[in-house]
Amino acid sequence: MSAEAKLVELNLSLPPAPAPAGVYKPLVISGNVVFLSGHGPVTLDGTLLTGRVGADVDKDQGKLAARQVGLTMLATLKSQLGSLDKVARVLKVLGMVNATPDFGEHPYVINGCSELFADVFGVEDGIGSRSAVGMGSLPGNITVEIEAQFELK
Repeated sequence: MSAEAKLVELNLSLPPAPAPAGVYKPLVISGNVVFLSGHGPVTLDGTLLTGRVGADVDKDQGKLAARQVGLTMLATLKSQLGSLDKVARVLKVLGMVNATPDFGEHPYVINGCSELFADVFGVEDGIGSRSAVGMGSLPGNITVEIEAQFELK
């Protein structure tokens, strides 16, 4: 099943694709690889999910924020490429969690995004290599920031 069809089947709504908040491009294509800039958790109304995991939000809220980042990334891919069906597979995900120093479950949080990509692109093509790390802070106190690379068809 195509990624676009999976969006419909899963009844997923994409938030608005965010405009760059600095001097960068939302994505860059080199050959058949898309490099997607870091994204935050944009909600359907355009606001951002904020809070530090381990203090302001718990790990499950953090995981939901990572899922929302994944939806935001899909919105950018769709707006820039015209269709998610142009994506062949996920190559690499780098997830950064705004966390307290004693929080150690960063991979659990970033699973929110990874599980979404597996649902949309399928297990074989939706799961790539990954890093999940904690940060002392993130821009605007967003809960999670994620960047990724995708292969194009």
